[in-house]
Amino acid sequence: MSGLQASTLTRKATPDHFPQWVLYCAAGIIAFSLISVGLVRITGNGPDQKAATPTVQRSLVFQDHHDGGVRVVDGLTGKTLTVLHGEQGFVRGTLRALTRERYSRGIGSELPFELIARVDGRVTLFDPSTGQRVDLESFGPTNTGEFARFLAMQPE
Repeated sequence: MSGLQASTLTRKATPDHFPQWVLYCAAGIIAFSLISVGLVRITGNGPDQKAATPTVQRSLVFQDHHDGGVRVVDGLTGKTLTVLHGEQGFVRGTLRALTRERYSRGIGSELPFELIARVDGRVTLFDPSTGQRVDLESFGPTNTGEFARFLAMQPE
């Protein structure tokens, strides 16, 4: 073997080193993000957590009807606004989510929900008995309209 070949065979390969400063910067960014999000959630100062001023608010009670429909009752007067028949998938799904929380806490269905229209155009269905809320505009204008019509509806 020549001297050049022997030296290349005996020389150990040095491992690649990733720059540690990159890891420290990445860890700093991740820590800053987690702390920032945590503070916003804890303090309630996030843009999605500040509710705009209500323009219209109505108490509504939703009752299962004997024929499978859902009776919508004004929570203040006790008068029937309408009876929903058929699928009504979005309305039923939203109510199912809120009533599931009520039943898990042992709260009945006789307490009204609050339907709130806000200055910024948002519509919220709020359950004062559990503190749960559904921001309806998150599901698009058609689904928001399914609930927004109850705000101006007169008793039958």
